[in-house]
Amino acid sequence: MLDVLLRVLAFGVGVFLVFSTVLAAIRSFVLPRNESVLINNWVFMGIRHLFSALAASKKTYAQRDRVMSMYAPIGLVMLPVVWLILLSIGYTGILWALGEGSLVTSYVLSSNSVLTLGSVKAATLPGSIASYSEATFGLLLITLLISYLPTMYQAFTRRELVVARLELRCGTNHTATELIIWLNRTGSLADDGPQWEQWEEWFVEIEETHTSLPILSFFRSPQPGRSWVTAASIILDAAAVVISSVEQPRDQQMELCFKAGCIAINRISRYFEDRAHAEPNNLITEADPVEDPTRRDFFQTHDQLEQAGVLLKEERAAAWDEYQALRARYANAIQYLAKLTMSPDLKAIGNNRRTQ
Repeated sequence: MLDVLLRVLAFGVGVFLVFSTVLAAIRSFVLPRNESVLINNWVFMGIRHLFSALAASKKTYAQRDRVMSMYAPIGLVMLPVVWLILLSIGYTGILWALGEGSLVTSYVLSSNSVLTLGSVKAATLPGSIASYSEATFGLLLITLLISYLPTMYQAFTRRELVVARLELRCGTNHTATELIIWLNRTGSLADDGPQWEQWEEWFVEIEETHTSLPILSFFRSPQPGRSWVTAASIILDAAAVVISSVEQPRDQQMELCFKAGCIAINRISRYFEDRAHAEPNNLITEADPVEDPTRRDFFQTHDQLEQAGVLLKEERAAAWDEYQALRARYANAIQYLAKLTMSPDLKAIGNNRRTQ
């Protein structure tokens, strides 16, 4: 009687593991929603602990960036490995419950089936059916990841194309101030609808891709000094400064871009903040990558813009208040994502960032 109960329990636990693993793969790569998958979270957070510890031992940002550049790729490769291990364990219990021999024999048969080697055969018809179903699920899990890798890298390439183009436009300091000066110098500050529209589309796309495929958030730019979080901060800061401080008619396209950026950044941030309790405690926290600007920083930015010939509003204090109100809509989310992804240091407006 006890043996029967143990086999029933083993079969139930095995079915649960198999079902949970296959469902996790479907929710990860097929379901077009920002679902939180517990198995994936455990895998990525466990690997993140390791990489954070390795990065903490490095002295410069470039060295830390080099270490963390491997985190997302390795985490993604390890995902199907963990899925297959869980699938094999689940089917070990199922095969043992179906009378395929000892647990060791059942594990050997299960491992053989999940890798579709075919060198070990089941002894019973139910065992053969379970063995073939395991081989099918094993192939399915591998195929899902392989088929979605091109999609993920296409999304990464599109993201980085905008980041690289932005770097060309915001000068050697890579700041919102330099971006505004460039827009003014090219005569497109008051009429650059296509540029703001492109950035709006970029924000809409990263919101969709970085919540449905959250590991994309941790794929780092090819150059150590670049980051999609930094780029988002520069665009939003530039829009906030122009709206609050530049004397010109309202630009509807720029305001749409700013709204899309605030929505995207906050939704991505909330996706990860909901799991903040699972974050490793040894993240690099030597300094916040994004700092709140002071009135002095803001007025220095005004001085730089005036020297560059940008027509500004006369009431600086009112402009500062409006800028603060606009920045409050995205600043916390930017700061959180910059820390989470270990982005390059960035002052909110006007100052240089450190990449070494």
